[in-house]
Amino acid sequence: MANDEVKLFGYWASPYAVRVEWALKIKGIEYEYIDEDLMNKSPMLLQYNPVHKKIPVLVHNGKPVTESLVIIEYIDETWKQNPIFPEDPYEKAQARFWVKFADEKYQPSILNAFVKEGEELEKATKETQAILKTLETGLKGKFFGGEKIGFTDIALGWIPFWTRMAEEIIGVKLVDKENVPLINAWFEDVLDVEILKEILPPRDKMLAKMKTYRESLVSAAATT
Repeated sequence: MANDEVKLFGYWASPYAVRVEWALKIKGIEYEYIDEDLMNKSPMLLQYNPVHKKIPVLVHNGKPVTESLVIIEYIDETWKQNPIFPEDPYEKAQARFWVKFADEKYQPSILNAFVKEGEELEKATKETQAILKTLETGLKGKFFGGEKIGFTDIALGWIPFWTRMAEEIIGVKLVDKENVPLINAWFEDVLDVEILKEILPPRDKMLAKMKTYRESLVSAAATT
């Protein structure tokens, strides 16, 4: 598929766009990246994703694919080199399960902790750690994919980067060797994978954005 035209509409701070870029990079697929202004979305984005009008959108030879996890699966099925999903059907189902678990449980949990203070933050921290403790059981070794990164690691690899910054902002350690030793080690291993590090947003820029985002959320909560 050397003559394929591949475009990715994303947003620099979006973990959903990042996970798709990781999949493209691991597969060795050449693509054009279009960074969207989410406050002023381009006509092309609205054309390619008229239903949700969101990023990421992968456009392969003029045909759009939306939703980050759907896109990753499409990429893996279309380009056979460097497989992302396990070949075994059971292992593939397990990989999907843990990604769904993290997206449905961890994301709202970390966001809840991110906007809390005092006793509420302490309670939210314990809830988040309990979810991570459960997530630990899905690890197959160094990574969720075993000794090399796979679908689960690609889909959830945003967690270490964004969580560490959230910890810095709220002043609470959510992930450490005592509470979740395996996840803590996974954090370090994932952030050390060169092909993943290359795609991560600039840390200082991301940290500033997250601080502003938290301030807006806390302020909104205080006025309701």
